[in-house]
Amino acid sequence: MSDLFAVNSENTQEELMSARPLAERLRPKHLDEIAGQAHLTAPDAPLRRMVEGGKIASMIFWGPPGCGKTTFARLLADYTDMHYEQISAIFSGVKELRAVFDGAKMRFAQGKKTLLFVDEIHRFNKSQQDAFLPVMEDGTIVLVGATTENPSFELNAALLSRAQVFVLNRLDEGALSQLLQRAQDDAGRDLPLDAEARALLLRMADGDGRYLLSVVEQLYAQNPDGAALSADALMAQVQKRAPLYDKANDAHYNLISAFHKSLRGSDADAAMYWMQRMLQGGEDPEYILRRMLAVASEDIGNADPQALQVALSAWQAFERLGAPEGYLAMAQAVTYLATAPKSNASYMAMHGASALAAKTGSSAPPKHAMNAPTKLMKQQGYNDGYQYDHDTPEGFAAQNYFPDDVPREQFYNPAERGFEREIKKRVDYFRKKRGEG
Repeated sequence: MSDLFAVNSENTQEELMSARPLAERLRPKHLDEIAGQAHLTAPDAPLRRMVEGGKIASMIFWGPPGCGKTTFARLLADYTDMHYEQISAIFSGVKELRAVFDGAKMRFAQGKKTLLFVDEIHRFNKSQQDAFLPVMEDGTIVLVGATTENPSFELNAALLSRAQVFVLNRLDEGALSQLLQRAQDDAGRDLPLDAEARALLLRMADGDGRYLLSVVEQLYAQNPDGAALSADALMAQVQKRAPLYDKANDAHYNLISAFHKSLRGSDADAAMYWMQRMLQGGEDPEYILRRMLAVASEDIGNADPQALQVALSAWQAFERLGAPEGYLAMAQAVTYLATAPKSNASYMAMHGASALAAKTGSSAPPKHAMNAPTKLMKQQGYNDGYQYDHDTPEGFAAQNYFPDDVPREQFYNPAERGFEREIKKRVDYFRKKRGEG
């Protein structure tokens, strides 16, 4: 029995290594091996300088899934000979934090620092985040937090003031190709994909190195003969990855912003792309339609008054048709809004008038602009001097309707674009008749 145990022991380490997931086996052992993050690992990069200086401060890694946040944390502990401790904010609470802090204090008393890596740190609430502050300040731990969410919104100001934020990039095609080559070197044979399927796999990974390596491991296991799969065969074997999109996180706001700015920038193709990205990510179509309605007023306005009706009609059509037919109405509205002439003159007029109204909120209208339904009001001069515009030859009496104690201002300045070009002619005529300009 003891001999058998001894034989098994000799192979245990090798067996354990081969049983680990591919992503774990290929985890970089040096900063230079990290793909796609040269802005942090290059010779003059801030993180590289920190490592070479031998003094690691608390930090937050902010980036999408599978870009190397955990790898960075482990390497930092190795470089500085700190004890590495890892927890996830999803599965940890006050009890777990207390145990980690107690262990770190014992090691600190013995001269050993602890690098505490907290995955999904944004999941901790305010009081849990505050719990890190004293042990960060007294040097008990060096905190390395990882988050896919914007730290400015998700982490306490007190915590952020004690940690440097490093932004990690989504892995581009070049970085993902490096990972594929390492996987092939580890396997000792080419990936069982033809050129088209390989390119498709890189697109499917969507910047996530961990996902890419998990698919590669699956492909090697399912295709031991090494025959190259086509793109269609790849799709049959691998479930398509859902787009990285969460209606509660940054992607929700970033993509709708890109969509809005594409419409404003008259880029119909980009606007259509961002709309499809949102719809494929599960976004509520009415959220997109609301933004189109806003664009019609804010960015197009009277340069094309029909734009508002087109956006509203698309919303009504979607409500009646539903998906997928209703998406055609949305597409029609997107192309119309993107190619329509643009003017924010109404938007600017509203804000200009709002600012003046806030400063002069108690000023009364001029007497001629107020009705006089009672005898007392007539005695007070209400409606005196009012000229009925339709009684004039031009249908315009050129009276001033600002308060008597408020100088006139011009808020609405129509653009020389689209239908507002015609409106501008009228506005200029009205101003001239009033004796302005």
